[in-house]
This record gives sequence, structure tokens and C-alpha cells, in this order.
Amino acid sequence: MKAVVDPDVCIACGACIGTCPDVFSMSDEGHSQAIEGEIPAEFEECAKDAEEGCPVSAITVD
Repeated sequence: MKAVVDPDVCIACGACIGTCPDVFSMSDEGHSQAIEGEIPAEFEECAKDAEEGCPVSAITVD
């Protein structure tokens, strides 16, 4: 499972970081970014919660 944040849609509200800080962080450009590669199994549920909680649907977790 991987997470991707669309920087063109992200409004940098930080909701995903608050929900799942082990997967999401703020980039130098001021938008959210996901860890590279596979999400560790113990963080998959919070990553999906962050995807569902994104107010602008900028996150995809597959």
C-alpha cells in the first residue's frame, strides 16, 4: 500500500499529519507529502483515515 498527495490540490491544512504523522509530513514547498515506498502495515489504517479526512481529497492510498 502506498500513499500519494497531489500537491496541486493540497491546501496544507495539516489534517493528514495530525491523523497519521508516521506517513505524512510537510514538504519544503509547504504542502503535505507522504513517505516514499510502501506504508508499514501498522500505519495503513491511519493512512486510510487521513485519506478519508482530507477536506480537498488530495490523498490517494492504494
